[in-house]
Amino acid sequence: MSSPKARILLVDDDPDLLRLLSMRLSAAGYQVSAVPSAEAALSHLAVERPQLVLSDVRLPGRDGMALFDEIRTRHPSLPVILLTAHGTIPDAVEATARGVFGYLTKPYEPRELLDKIEQALALTSPAPAAGRADEAWRAELISRSSRMAEVLAEARLIASSDASVLLRGDSGTGKEVLARAIHRASPRAKKPFVAVNCGAIPEALLESELFGHMKGAFTDAVSNHKGLFQAADGGTLLLDEIGDMPPALQVKLLRVLQERAVRPLGSSQSIPVDVRIISATHRDLDAAMAAGQFREDLYWRLNVVTLSLPTLAQRREDIPVLANHFLHKLAAKYGRRLSGFAPEAMKALTTSAWPGNVRQLYNVVEQVCALSTTPLIPLALVQRALRAPGVEVLTYAEAKQRFEREYLVGLLKLTDGNVADAARLAGRNRTEFYRLLQKSELTPGLFKNEAVAASAAPVAEQRRSLDEEG
Repeated sequence: MSSPKARILLVDDDPDLLRLLSMRLSAAGYQVSAVPSAEAALSHLAVERPQLVLSDVRLPGRDGMALFDEIRTRHPSLPVILLTAHGTIPDAVEATARGVFGYLTKPYEPRELLDKIEQALALTSPAPAAGRADEAWRAELISRSSRMAEVLAEARLIASSDASVLLRGDSGTGKEVLARAIHRASPRAKKPFVAVNCGAIPEALLESELFGHMKGAFTDAVSNHKGLFQAADGGTLLLDEIGDMPPALQVKLLRVLQERAVRPLGSSQSIPVDVRIISATHRDLDAAMAAGQFREDLYWRLNVVTLSLPTLAQRREDIPVLANHFLHKLAAKYGRRLSGFAPEAMKALTTSAWPGNVRQLYNVVEQVCALSTTPLIPLALVQRALRAPGVEVLTYAEAKQRFEREYLVGLLKLTDGNVADAARLAGRNRTEFYRLLQKSELTPGLFKNEAVAASAAPVAEQRRSLDEEG
C-alpha cells in the first residue's frame, strides 16, 4: 500500500453502495468520508482536504463531471476517479481528456479499484522524509521503491568499511549521487570527496589529473601539480566511467591501488595516499574483459562489493516523488511559484519510457519549470518536454563557457598542443589565446604527441625523453 492512511472522499447517492465502499476502503487502511451529493462533497472539501475523490457520475443535482470541473477549479492537483453504471467509451475518453484520473464502469473488480486508487495517490503523496540524523546521509536519494530500498540498505552497510565499491547502472541512474551518499555515511565523511569522469578527459591529461605532475615534467608544466589522488587523501575518490579508462592507465591505477602510493609525472619519488575507491560504470565490464579492453586484475581490485542501480522504468513509483522534489528545488532557481503537476501531467511522466533515467527526468522538470506560466504544470508542457528528452537547460553564460572549452580542446587536439597554430586557426593572437586557455584551465603541453607517448611509457623512458627535449 503506497499510502495506508490517506483520506478519501466518497460521493454516491446509493446509501448501500456508499456503505459497502466505505467498509472496503476502510479495511484497506484508508480514512474514508462519505457524502451523498456533489453539493455535500464541495461543502466537505471546504472544511477538509482529502488526497483523493471517488465519485459516482450519476448524482442528484450536479453530476460527477460537473463536480470534477468544480474540484479542478478549486483544487487543481486533487485526483478524481469517476464510477458509473452507465459508462460508454466516448464518456471515458472525454473524462480522461478533461483531466479525470480514472474512469471505472460498474461492475468492476475490487482489486481494479484499489489499484487505481493506489496509482492516483502515488502521484500526489509527498516524498518520504529523510530528516532524521541517521537518514541524512541519503538525503539526495529520494525514493520509496523496494528495489532502491535494498540498494540503500546495502550501501549503508558497506559505508562503514573501507572496501572498494563498484557501482553498476545505466547512464543517468544516479551512480555519483549514491557514491556521495556512501562517502557521507562513512568514517571518511569529514574528508574530501573527489569525482573524476575517466571517459571525458584525454589520456595524457587524465594521467596528470589523477597522479599529478612535477614542474618541468612536460612543456607548460610551470609548477608542481597535485593529482586527484592527493586531493582526496583521507577521503573518497570516485572513478566514474571506469570502463572507459585507457589500458595504459589501467596498469598505473592498479599499481597505485597495490602500493597505496602515487608517483607524479616527472617524479622519481612515490607519495603515500590513503583513499577509498568507488568506481562506477554503465558498461558491461565482463564483456570488456573478454574483449581485452579491461584488465581482470584491476577488475577484482575495484569489485570488492558491487551495487547495481535500477533504471527509472524499474522504479516507477519513485517518479512522482522525484518529479515533485525536482520541481520544488528548481522553482527556487527560476524564482517561480509552482505548486505541482496537474494529475494528467504527472500521469504522463509516470508512463513515459525514460531512457535517460533520473537525469532525463531532472532535465524535463527543469524545462517545464523554466517555461510554465501557471502554478500548476499542465499536460501540454510535459508532453512538449518529453518530445525533446535530451535537451539540457543551460543559461547562455553556461552554454557559452561549455562551447568555448570544447572548441579549445578540439583545436589543441588538432594541432598537437601547438599554441601558435591553434591561435592562428582561431583567428586570435597568442597572448589572447593563452588567456583563453588559462580561463578554461587547459594545459597545451598535455595535448602534444610526445606527452601522449610519455604517458604510456615507463617512468625511466619518460625521464629520458624529457631529457632529450631539454
